[in-house]
Amino acid sequence: MKALSRFRFLSLAASGLLLASLGTAALAQSAADKPLKVGVSAGPYGDILREAAKLSEKQGLKAEIIEFTDWNQPNAALDAGDIDLNNFQHKFYLANQSKARNYKLVALDDSILVPGGIHSKKYTKASDIPNGAKIAIPNDPTNAGRALLLFEKAGLIKLKPDVGIKATVQDVAENPKKLQIVEIDAAQLARSLDDVAAAFVSSNYAYLAGLDLNKALIPETSSPEAKPYYTLLFAAREDRKDDPRIKKFIAIYRSQPVKDFIDNKFKGSIQAAW
Repeated sequence: MKALSRFRFLSLAASGLLLASLGTAALAQSAADKPLKVGVSAGPYGDILREAAKLSEKQGLKAEIIEFTDWNQPNAALDAGDIDLNNFQHKFYLANQSKARNYKLVALDDSILVPGGIHSKKYTKASDIPNGAKIAIPNDPTNAGRALLLFEKAGLIKLKPDVGIKATVQDVAENPKKLQIVEIDAAQLARSLDDVAAAFVSSNYAYLAGLDLNKALIPETSSPEAKPYYTLLFAAREDRKDDPRIKKFIAIYRSQPVKDFIDNKFKGSIQAAW
């Protein structure tokens, strides 16, 4: 009798372990079936990610591309676990936000090169911009320096020696035309062209506004020192950086078919970084 009871106990225990194992496997399968959520700022970066998502689905990995209109949102969503991966920023912007907001995010592989440019609807040469005119730059510290450096390249201002890409408005040493430098949210810079003489506009927002980098007063590609600031990367939470699904998606993104898509669609205004 005791032996029978013991047998029943062991059978029940084994059944419990089996059910627990099946439950864990089901949960793991359920997680694997969910699409990988990839955040991006609104614009052409999302077009490239969607092309990669088409290819990844053919390889058994579903990916959902989620666009954000505010540059602060993709990192906040990533840190909160609402998305799995994002692709919209350079390493300096990531480092700045991670430090300021205590995010536990890490940089992964590079994705694309997205140089900006100084654009104008009113002038065809930077030298034509009149005294006292307004010029616009991004209002975030990691991109303002890019714009100021380019306005210096255009001969409109002169910065303090050696500040380079980290320049702020306070580092303007010479402003012979007494230009008014206004700082505006990056997403609004293209729209500001109706109200200012010229503005620095990054590639994604320039593309959305129909601006051609090849017709910019001066493109950022003329500033080689700025290249790290227009090289975008993938970012993930530190505890997810080795996730095989994330690695697989990035590998698919950084493939020849996606590079061909970028080359054909953007004609050099956006370039693959691999």
